[in-house]
Amino acid sequence: MTRKSASAITVVVLGIMGYVVYGSMARVHATCDVCVEFNGGHRCARGAGANPDEAKRGAQTADCGVLASGMDQTIRCENTQPVSVTCS
Repeated sequence: MTRKSASAITVVVLGIMGYVVYGSMARVHATCDVCVEFNGGHRCARGAGANPDEAKRGAQTADCGVLASGMDQTIRCENTQPVSVTCS
């Protein structure tokens, strides 16, 4: 492979990577801090998303991933009312 070909491939790969990163960050319009109490534990996490509902859901999923064990507990935890929700 020539030096010119390697440079062209590098530029294309970097361009694709930049597009993917920019595209994924452009959808974030809301962030939420959510605190959940479940099974005697308390945890707060931050979520981001295209809208406040998506950001809240992401934060609560992160909380429940630590607080719950097993699918049944995870579902119950994700369906509990958070202790606090702050979105911006």
